[in-house]
Amino acid sequence: MSQSFDVAVIGAGPGGYVAAIRCAQLDLNTVCIDEWKNPQGKASLGGTCLNVGCIPSKALLESSENYERAAHKFSAHGIKIEGLSVDVSIMMSRKDKIVAGFTGGVAMLLKKNKVISMHGRGTLLKCGKYSDSNAFWQIEVRNGDKVDTVEAKHIIIATGSAPRRLPFAPVDNERILDNTGALALTEAPKRLGVVGGGVIGLEMGSMWRRLGSAVTILEALPGFLTAADEQVAKEARKILTRETGLIIQTGIKINGIKTGENITVEYIDDQGAAQKLEVDKLIVAVGRIPNTTGLGAENVGLKMDDSGYIEVDNGCRTNLPNVYAVGDVVRGPMLAHKASEEGVAVAESIAGQAGHVNLDTIPWVIYTSPEIAWVGKTEQELKTSGIPYKAGQFPFMANGRARALGETGGFVKVLADASTDRILGIHMIGPYVSEMIAEAVVAMEFAASSEDIARIVHAHPSLSEVLHEAALGVAKRALHI
Repeated sequence: MSQSFDVAVIGAGPGGYVAAIRCAQLDLNTVCIDEWKNPQGKASLGGTCLNVGCIPSKALLESSENYERAAHKFSAHGIKIEGLSVDVSIMMSRKDKIVAGFTGGVAMLLKKNKVISMHGRGTLLKCGKYSDSNAFWQIEVRNGDKVDTVEAKHIIIATGSAPRRLPFAPVDNERILDNTGALALTEAPKRLGVVGGGVIGLEMGSMWRRLGSAVTILEALPGFLTAADEQVAKEARKILTRETGLIIQTGIKINGIKTGENITVEYIDDQGAAQKLEVDKLIVAVGRIPNTTGLGAENVGLKMDDSGYIEVDNGCRTNLPNVYAVGDVVRGPMLAHKASEEGVAVAESIAGQAGHVNLDTIPWVIYTSPEIAWVGKTEQELKTSGIPYKAGQFPFMANGRARALGETGGFVKVLADASTDRILGIHMIGPYVSEMIAEAVVAMEFAASSEDIARIVHAHPSLSEVLHEAALGVAKRALHI
């Protein structure tokens, strides 16, 4: 006999497990279904983010940055280190311990909130009726040879995304790697190639570059970091190539990849010339696609667009009654925090509350060194839309805390409406801007003007003073430049 629930959540990544917890907090009897297994074959909650994405990558980035500081920056502080070396296996063990702690923590959170956790692939089977006014959805949960079914009045699909594949670069996670393989190398390859100059490619490329690899990034688009503000992208490319040592080529077209003693990437560069890149390992990081494999969309008529995203309205409702979808599987940025907030909003909507997510104020962060973060419109978007605006900008070089840290590259830029002064976008590249961007998000959520930030007292010395000065700069009254 099937178990019955108020809500069934399919997927236990940041969108799914957060949605399940919020549903339970709202007194909804909830089950969370997830099929992820760790390398040991055991159930591991948290999705891509906790297992092979956000969390492990940040752990390894921090380790590589510590090594970089010790090797090249500590001497300026009078700290001398002899015989410095790096043990990648210990780095990986630390990363694995952090991942295990968080995935186990999600399991405990679900248990604490009385969410039933089921391991296996969730597939939508059909919509049935208890009575004319009481419908339910039936879901198959398959874990190997074990098959269960559950019934639920409401469904939340949070199945996340998967790496986009290239037909000529089959990933084996031994020599040709996706994000999973890139986070599991046991030593720094002598020569590393990265196909794709987006967030994953830059983070993985810069991490292994700091640990000793010669890294070349090949990007098909003619521009670099086209989602970011153009000025920020230009500054990032300069720093990442000049100081980090990455080789970044844009506007390339790959003709083929050959594997032998080495991996050879044959491509046409942005000048139309044929080139070859020989590497020991190759990371394929050309974006991600919605993960709807085995979901059973065809069984129930779930509507998807031509790119494979589940179609939803502003409230994350699908075309099916009482079926919702959140996170990477729907429109909007593929970001863990966006998925989580959509999960909360849907849970509250199911409970009769007014859940809402403002996609215009979702912060973006790239955890390179320096970090890159932004929220709202870029300067090029405002120009294209013909929106009159004012801009204020301030460099970290002129900030006392940045000087003390020895991290002076980058700047903060504030864009505000030319007439109303309402903030339209804030863009940052510099130290710890992943933390600073929260103030920008709060300001935009409360429809703040640049003058509002300019009138707020910021602690001295702090990195946040750079945002303060950039806001002052909108009215051409920055004080320290």
